[in-house]
Amino acid sequence: MEKEAANLLPTLENWLSSGSFFSFKSHRIFFKDGGENIHLKDAQKPALLLIHGFPTASWDWCKIWDALSEYFRVITLDMIGFGFSDKPESLDYTIHTQADIYEALLKHLNINECHLVAHDYGDSVAQELLYRHAHIERNKRRITIHSATLLNGGLFPESHKPKFIQVLLNSFVGSLVAKLVTKKSVDKNMRSIFGKHTQPTKQELEIMWALITHNNGKRVFHKLIGYMTQRKHNRERWLHALTHAVCPIQLVNGCADPISGGHMVARFEELVSSKHIVKLHNIGHYPQIEAPKEIAQAIISFINNN
Repeated sequence: MEKEAANLLPTLENWLSSGSFFSFKSHRIFFKDGGENIHLKDAQKPALLLIHGFPTASWDWCKIWDALSEYFRVITLDMIGFGFSDKPESLDYTIHTQADIYEALLKHLNINECHLVAHDYGDSVAQELLYRHAHIERNKRRITIHSATLLNGGLFPESHKPKFIQVLLNSFVGSLVAKLVTKKSVDKNMRSIFGKHTQPTKQELEIMWALITHNNGKRVFHKLIGYMTQRKHNRERWLHALTHAVCPIQLVNGCADPISGGHMVARFEELVSSKHIVKLHNIGHYPQIEAPKEIAQAIISFINNN
């Protein structure tokens, strides 16, 4: 069964060849636009922007891409420092910069309104976009956001339970730790955050490692993990993005996730809302990979009913 499931996944080569690159401040950013080859009758499909997490890339969405594409013009990118995009050592990697890149992509594609789906690190990027959306006058907004679906991620720093390797990477010895990261250690950590019965396949782990190490990516690993500190510094801003959002928000959570599972849902219900929450009790940190049918259906239903 694992072999059959793995064979259905696009290779990294196919994923790369189905996308393009655009320039952001002289840096090459990989993106994939499902609207590039749509038929005229599908031209009015609403745009759906997918925002990936750490430490992987846009390939994380491959299992739900086709299902979502039936209803939406699906768009994604590899954030700077991730996947096939540039990974400059000199860059000060911030969530604000990543949000700027998504806005730049939409401008590049002449899109001014969309729905959001985000995961992990991407949740913080989505929160920054939601904050801007709520606090910029309607006629001055770069984009209008119609809804947001947030998958497992550290929405509140006090409820985020990082793995020990993440803590080390975010410390003063982070650059040294990054050099010592191996495929074996990444595989072990990935398996520990997936659900017991929805473990990643060998092929999925191979692809994740390839995405991390592409273009010598380990050299910026410790810089990317700085998002954990940024979440603390921007806690009130990004909490406000959720409590004062001007569009509906859905939380879809793999509750078996030790990093941001059921305990994150409880905090969300306490601070934000108990509405529009989908709980997947036996699913871990990567619900879009572990339970793609359920995730696609949750996204489609939420957008169509709001």
